[in-house]
Amino acid sequence: MIEEYQIRVLPQVAANEENIKLYISKEKGLDVRTLNQVRILKRSIDARQRQIFVNLSLRVYINEYPQDDAYEHTEYPNVESSSPVIVVGEGPGGLFAALRLIELGFRPIVLERGKDVRRRKVDLAKITKTQKVDEESNYCFGEGGAGAYSDGKLYTRSKKRGNVVKILNVFCQHGASTSILSDAHPHIGTDKLPRVIENMRNTILKCGGEVHFETKMVRLILEQNGAEKSVVGVEALDLVTQAEKIFRGPVILATGHSARDVYRYLSEAKIEIEAKGIAVGVRLEHPSLLIDQIQYHNKNGRGKYLPAAEYSFVTQVEGRGVYSFCMCPGGFVIPAATGPQQLVTNGMSPANRGTAWSNSGMVVEMHPEDVEGDDPLCLMRFQEKLEKDCWLQGNMKQTAPAQRMADFVNGRLSYDLPKSSYAPGLISSPLHFWMPEFVVKRLQEGFKTFGKHAHGFLTNEAVMIATETRTSSPVRILRDRETLEHVRIKGLFPCGEGAGYAGGIVSAGVDGERCAEACSAYLKAL
Repeated sequence: MIEEYQIRVLPQVAANEENIKLYISKEKGLDVRTLNQVRILKRSIDARQRQIFVNLSLRVYINEYPQDDAYEHTEYPNVESSSPVIVVGEGPGGLFAALRLIELGFRPIVLERGKDVRRRKVDLAKITKTQKVDEESNYCFGEGGAGAYSDGKLYTRSKKRGNVVKILNVFCQHGASTSILSDAHPHIGTDKLPRVIENMRNTILKCGGEVHFETKMVRLILEQNGAEKSVVGVEALDLVTQAEKIFRGPVILATGHSARDVYRYLSEAKIEIEAKGIAVGVRLEHPSLLIDQIQYHNKNGRGKYLPAAEYSFVTQVEGRGVYSFCMCPGGFVIPAATGPQQLVTNGMSPANRGTAWSNSGMVVEMHPEDVEGDDPLCLMRFQEKLEKDCWLQGNMKQTAPAQRMADFVNGRLSYDLPKSSYAPGLISSPLHFWMPEFVVKRLQEGFKTFGKHAHGFLTNEAVMIATETRTSSPVRILRDRETLEHVRIKGLFPCGEGAGYAGGIVSAGVDGERCAEACSAYLKAL
């Protein structure tokens, strides 16, 4: 017999299966010896009151065992002899586009400018040692995209756009913990995600697809048929041999939000793009114990049975949103630049969320009209200038300018800085003086508001690390709402976060699947 229950229990009860079985047996009058397995369907923490509870939705197997895995399998056929589709970029958008193409019977040829996920890790370590960034292998470029080593979170609000559950199940099929299917805010962890990505790539190869690393798209191959243009492939550069290569087929363009050379090429090639709103600010880092104390209403913090606490803040200041972004409890702040004369920060969390710090982006919403210029690249240029200013303030290294939080709000220089997870190091800097005024004033007011909502949050124990600029793409590549093709060019499918249609791992994966389906329909109609 299989029964489903919803229970509300203390954290120590929810901590393991045996405790849950004992609770169910007592509450439902069942013999605990008949409860063979408990499968958690949904888990969330209710920390609104001083007494913390965990809400669980359960499937209980009584006198029987489950006959299936905890996740749904997807079958991937051999497509070695099938029609090719070029997928540019092997971030989540590209990976899920490639896997969905295989499901639909097409052969993906994936071009990735960076290195595979294992070799990429070596280049990330060099950033701290050398204070220099490899332009093709960094926290944004390489197998897995920007999420592989700088995120790992799988929470999304974009549930109307596609099958989020399918995305999570595919991750499980490739080695992720099945806890991501039940957690309210699922998280693989940046220490676990690379192996999952590697397994996804191996599925693509096993089914007859191709993956080409250190292969950079240079331009699209366009054909003119009367008044109609179509994309029939790409020209690419092998970054190792410097040889040019041609790949034929329709193109799913999933290059990520930091491929500025791609945006410049699209602009020069007169392929329609438009400026898209972004958000900029800082990485704000607190001691994780302090965030636990605030969020769990307990001076002892989270204790033995609760995870590192999360927070989410949002307010409006002078007509623009000010909000926390990509919150990383028990995580690190990392250097996320993609080229010279840039200083960019981001955050990551390992699976256990066990570091002494918690951080999040604290950002101010920006619209295209907030900056000079009315061309599609105006916000990208704003990003570039702010990142260069930050690099100059950091002594032209990856040493990040930083300021204590309360000092920033009060317009004071921080004469010393707290310990930080940011490995390349911090340098005290008056962020309130040199960052854009409309960002500074809104952050200051936003921090005051957040401090009122969460007593102790606005503190000099927290440090602001500049600058957070890569929250999303500053450009949108225009596409038809129904076919997802570029509005003026057949055979080009702008995809994911870099095209301006997603924000995060899961939504990019969902958009990748949708683009694969649209490309399949396009090929079948030829």
